Amino acid sequence: MTVLTGARVVTPSGVLDDGWVRVDASTGRIDAVGSGALPAGERQPVSGWLLPGFIDVHVHGGGGHDFTASADDLAGGVAFHRRHGTTGTVVSLMAGPVDAMCEQLGWVTELARDGAVLGAHLEGPFLAPGRCGAQNPAHLLAPDLPMLGKLLDAGQGFVRTMTVAPELDGAGALIGEAIRAGVIAAIGHTTATYEQARAGFDAGANLATHLFNAMGPISQRAPGPAIAALDAGGYLELINDGVHVHESLVRLVARLAPDRLVLITDSISAAGMTDGHYRLGDRDVHVTGGRAQLEPGGALAGSTLTMAAAVRHAVDGVGLPIELAAAAAATNPAALLGLSGDRGAIASGLRADLVLLDDRLAVDKVMVAGSWI
Repeated sequence: MTVLTGARVVTPSGVLDDGWVRVDASTGRIDAVGSGALPAGERQPVSGWLLPGFIDVHVHGGGGHDFTASADDLAGGVAFHRRHGTTGTVVSLMAGPVDAMCEQLGWVTELARDGAVLGAHLEGPFLAPGRCGAQNPAHLLAPDLPMLGKLLDAGQGFVRTMTVAPELDGAGALIGEAIRAGVIAAIGHTTATYEQARAGFDAGANLATHLFNAMGPISQRAPGPAIAALDAGGYLELINDGVHVHESLVRLVARLAPDRLVLITDSISAAGMTDGHYRLGDRDVHVTGGRAQLEPGGALAGSTLTMAAAVRHAVDGVGLPIELAAAAAATNPAALLGLSGDRGAIASGLRADLVLLDDRLAVDKVMVAGSWI
């Protein structure tokens, strides 16, 4: 047993200023958590903030690697984010030719079987052309059950989430079929009214894809899909980079739905890299000042975030308590995925996936299943 001592430990019940965490490396799990008098075990002093390992349920690449470019790029991008604190990754795949998406799902399943990723997020192809964002409209399809079946077969049980525009003809039936297959349906990339979006949630969708982005605005008589998502009680993704969503809206969602706020990166291959030209699927992207935009057109094309940066901005930029930021980056996404009994918090019996942040909330060390990487 190893006892990590000296850090401020962020737990579901609050911050333990003089906390300790006992890790059983043989099982890769947390044996006990407490404060004050130390339990038996080999002491390992650490300092700063100890948080649960981050879980990113929406990410396209990082470290110069686009997930859709090759199996090696997929593995390289996942490794990049792991070094920045993401110990659980749901790989997001852009809308593309269905055969290409099936090939990419094959790469995901190989990593998922080895435990390197948690599965796949299909961000398309059943999206609205009018709110396609960085997606290529040439690859978007109307809801099609046989096509959904082909994608799910390629995912071999590892398709975790799927974004659907609920206003499309047949979307309700498609959402129902996805849920029956064990997939979490998400509402996003949509021109839906409040009523159409609410119908999607009533059909079983339980997640909003990057809330406020790639969906209609809010007005007093036409509240739109963002308010439908808040009203329906689903989980709410937010890209917290100071570009995609105003800090006041992040605070609002955190106040209204703290247990449903899910921080994501939506990052592309440019995460962790310098400004310049990159690819997102089959689209050209230019990054200036860390802001990724389609070239040409200028639409936002994902982000250059890491989950650690999203957490840091949540605390320093938005003003959220660190325990709420940690929950949004780990505990809530674990609950969304049905993994609360396995990971997502610093608690006895859970996987010892931990992120040690320094006093400036920058990543110092990352532990995966009881071992520092």
